Amino acid sequence: MPLLEALPKLISWAIPLIILAVIILPQAIRILREYERGVIFRLGKLLGAKGPGLIFLIPIVDRMVRMDLRVVTISVERQEVMTRDNVPVTVDAVVYFRVVDPQAAVVKVENFLKATSLMSQTTLRSVLGQAPLDDLLSQRESINQKLQEIIDRQTEPWGVKVTAVEVKDVALPDTMKPSTAKQAEAERERRAKIVNAEGVFQAAEKMVQAAAMMSGRRNVQHSTPNSECSIGRTRPIKFSW
Repeated sequence: MPLLEALPKLISWAIPLIILAVIILPQAIRILREYERGVIFRLGKLLGAKGPGLIFLIPIVDRMVRMDLRVVTISVERQEVMTRDNVPVTVDAVVYFRVVDPQAAVVKVENFLKATSLMSQTTLRSVLGQAPLDDLLSQRESINQKLQEIIDRQTEPWGVKVTAVEVKDVALPDTMKPSTAKQAEAERERRAKIVNAEGVFQAAEKMVQAAAMMSGRRNVQHSTPNSECSIGRTRPIKFSW
């Protein structure tokens, strides 16, 4: 039969087509998750960011760079910083950030992860070097806020949003640890004395108020009988013409 005679020829054509489809389809179809975006280039020209969902590409012609939009955490390496009052301390920090503009993160900077990490290191050294030791130990929240604002402003052109920066540890030299402990103990004693003084002052105020109230009640009690007696002793006055 003609069909049976043509079957070997059809199979010989179908096998290469199937092999070609198996090779091309994975390059033409991409599936992006909800937290992913794909930055697509066509012949080297930026087309834009797409996703999430099913993405179709032209094999060989199109190239896609997959970007993750979830929050990324990087640890800033421990480094020695000289504070404003010339005290050497060793500090480390954690930076939380995410990509908000996938196109900028691909086009504006070669490696946004490495660039953000290096920017965090230099900013940490600069900001902590302008602060005295007491601020590093007692005003950690304000320093974290300042670091977050500066790093976020510097990484904004890269499509990166810095959500938080936390200085994890401030290690003092061994020679300064005893004096710092004494200073902390003195500060705790000072605060305790202030609290006790405020308590004594408030108690004294209450006692003065109570004494004033008791004195007022006694005055009222003494004045009431005298008034009644004076009213009872009043006699009519006669006038002669």
